[in-house]
Amino acid sequence: MRFNLKQFGPGLLFAGAAIGVSHLVQSTRAGADFGFGLVWALILVNLFKYPFFQFGPRYALATGESLLDGYKRLGKGVLLAYFILSIATMFTIQLAVTIVTAGLASSIFGDFISVESWTLVLLSICFCILALGKYPLLDRLMKWIVITLSISTIAAVTMALTDFNASISFQQVLPANSLEIGFLIAFMGWMPAPLDISIWQSLWALEKTKESKDYDVKTSIFDFNVGFIAAIILGLGFIALGALVMYHSGETFSSSATEFSNQLIAMYSKNFGSWSYLIIGIAAFAAMFSTTLSTLDASPRSMDKAVELLFNGSFKKGYLIWLLVLVIGTLLIFFLLNSEMGFLIKIATILSFLTAPFYAIANYRLICSRHTPKQWHPSIKMHILSWLGIVFLIGFSIWYLNTL
Repeated sequence: MRFNLKQFGPGLLFAGAAIGVSHLVQSTRAGADFGFGLVWALILVNLFKYPFFQFGPRYALATGESLLDGYKRLGKGVLLAYFILSIATMFTIQLAVTIVTAGLASSIFGDFISVESWTLVLLSICFCILALGKYPLLDRLMKWIVITLSISTIAAVTMALTDFNASISFQQVLPANSLEIGFLIAFMGWMPAPLDISIWQSLWALEKTKESKDYDVKTSIFDFNVGFIAAIILGLGFIALGALVMYHSGETFSSSATEFSNQLIAMYSKNFGSWSYLIIGIAAFAAMFSTTLSTLDASPRSMDKAVELLFNGSFKKGYLIWLLVLVIGTLLIFFLLNSEMGFLIKIATILSFLTAPFYAIANYRLICSRHTPKQWHPSIKMHILSWLGIVFLIGFSIWYLNTL
């Protein structure tokens, strides 16, 4: 079977949503603080989360319904639990990604307006794009954003390796104190992305079928695998940049959105030269803008669907109402509560990791149930990987809670 760029969609949307805070912020910071010592964590968490992400598009294309429809089939309590967890996390997650995007915008385009103003401007732009262009425009934008960022990141890592003269240590590190363990859990929480993105994947996959009749189960899995592998490679790339440029340099990343953004872009331009500051800055901004845009689309889309299923009826303009709720709620939290970037990202990522076992178990139960055609049930290898993944996610959550 031949694949072309038009057949890619939800998989690259996954990559666009994933290659944001987890990569630009958390992976870079992991490299800066631990060198290559946390590569084990990146590989393991990607490996053990993989089945549960893949079950999203697999279930959607095999059954013609979203994971949320499937959750209701497992019991209304499962769907209600998802709704409550989403309400508890979606505003903080949206704020975390938007703040980083605003910091990059301030660094690149100038601080003639505050980060607060940039936050308002960016959310307004994303709102207009989604309200007017909806899924087709999001689908087209994300393909070029992901390709641009992938090329620039790989090139930056190559240049950094070329200019690096010291020896490189790949000794792996297990964080010991509570501060380091907290960072590890936060790092894994959004690596490559929170598990609830599997629900977004299922909704995006169904949207894709409306514009492409050839988008079937096999195509969707291939599409997802490409996006997933890209997210892993770029995650390793950002760890490498942090390790090669910042580790043992005496420098530390700032918790200020604008200062962090300046340091981040400087990592690239240090290897390419000062002429590249704007080009690399725009690529980094594109990555974060894609995350801001995709999360702003997916949360209202999933909440609208969840409400529809909970109350057994569709609501006129439900997506737009939830979109407006998310924008207003995000801004209220930003202006009324502590908007310190590092703290917000830590809270959002830890919440994502602690809720991961719920999504893992629900997705696994659903894909193995009678609601999924037998030919699309997991293979023995995927069963084993799923069991190991559930144990891994629960085990690390318990370990973290015991260190508090």
